[in-house]
Amino acid sequence: MLQFHMRSRIILIALFTLSLSSCSIIKKNITAKQQVLNTVSALKYVNTYVLPHNQQFKGTTVGGLSGIDFDPQSKLYYLISDDRSTINPARFYVAKIALSASGISKVTIKDVETLYQKDGSTYPKLSVHATRTTDPEAMRYNGLTKQLIWTSEGERLIKNGDTTLIDPTINVISTNGKYTDTIPLPLNLRMHVTESGPRRNGVLEGLTFADDFRTLYVNLEEPLYQDGPRAEFVRNKAFIRIYQFDLKTKENTAQYAYELEPVALKPAKERGEYNNGIPDILWLGKNRMLVTERSYSEGQNGTNIKVFLADLQGATNIIATESLKANPALNPVKKKLLLNMDDLGIYIDNIEGATLGPVLLNGHQTVIFVADNNFYKKEQSQFMLFEVIP
Repeated sequence: MLQFHMRSRIILIALFTLSLSSCSIIKKNITAKQQVLNTVSALKYVNTYVLPHNQQFKGTTVGGLSGIDFDPQSKLYYLISDDRSTINPARFYVAKIALSASGISKVTIKDVETLYQKDGSTYPKLSVHATRTTDPEAMRYNGLTKQLIWTSEGERLIKNGDTTLIDPTINVISTNGKYTDTIPLPLNLRMHVTESGPRRNGVLEGLTFADDFRTLYVNLEEPLYQDGPRAEFVRNKAFIRIYQFDLKTKENTAQYAYELEPVALKPAKERGEYNNGIPDILWLGKNRMLVTERSYSEGQNGTNIKVFLADLQGATNIIATESLKANPALNPVKKKLLLNMDDLGIYIDNIEGATLGPVLLNGHQTVIFVADNNFYKKEQSQFMLFEVIP
């Protein structure tokens, strides 16, 4: 009987090893060619892992995690912090995420790298150099060039006698944070004193590679002034733009209109702050992407997160349209609700980033979301794992 169990155990171990080997082959193929998800019908919640509040690592405070991306070859995750060099110099983290049968079992910070300017210097605090500070928001890893790309929202502070205008940027860097290149932005992404161009804190919030790393998409979090109003409590034609770039020529080749949902809840107190915008986008293939919408209302518990399946097929290219208020897009991006995280019945914090994670042994893709704790003790650095249901 013991001999039978030992033989069975050996067979099971061999099968398990074979499964892991097959899974590794699938993951390695993704680095040279992006995976295409043919069908996505739902996102199934698995679990949430929370990092210790303001964890210390190599002399830095881990927090403000605003973007996440997974390299399936190295099995590393890249996490950008939106610290504007206020606590520590602008930076990103490299992490490992361990999965078990119950989901994410551990998130281990492995390294931290400083973000460097073109001249090799670090980014200063806003209070030190008001025209050179940065506001990091999104980051992706290019599996072909082995480089990283990240966005800054810039700054727009309009005060009597103290106006600060810093244009947003798309930056290409090495994996040790050194500047490599910049992607030029269209004119409608320049900051202005007048109410034209991007709103403050509503600019380049998310980005994603597409077409086997030949194309880049970036999105506004909130509408340009000339395109219409911010989202309100009822649908009000709040259109943001999704920008398409050819990475070979670095040209902006298309812009698409995407309508935001209404703000989910009213603030707990009169005149409290509220907004709804897009913190991240995630390419799936065949003109489709996951779009995360985040609704915040001051005084309410956490945020409302909705995830949509967006389809660019047939959407109007509005690159020549100066104002969507004056000339609405004939065909905005089509969208379908996949997930309302309110339905999970759990606390959802300030979700800002999303990435395709490892492929499970059942062949299903995973998606991992990360939350920005704003370095505030009442907020959480959450890592949320979902299984993609075909």
